[in-house]
Amino acid sequence: MFGIGGQELILILLIVLLLFGAKKLPELAKGLGKGMKEFKKAQSEIEDEFNKAAEDTPLKKDKESSSN
Repeated sequence: MFGIGGQELILILLIVLLLFGAKKLPELAKGLGKGMKEFKKAQSEIEDEFNKAAEDTPLKKDKESSSN
């Protein structure tokens, strides 16, 4: 996962725990989860729009062959 080993991950978690305290961690995790969910949703919507636009736009070859 991003080249981070187990020891580095534990160190990062300990630093976060020291900075925010045990009471804030569930709130931070919840906020992070919501943010990731919204990001994935927006990404999916953008991909859907691109795919729809690609389907609606005729290819250049189709235009050339139909004009001949």
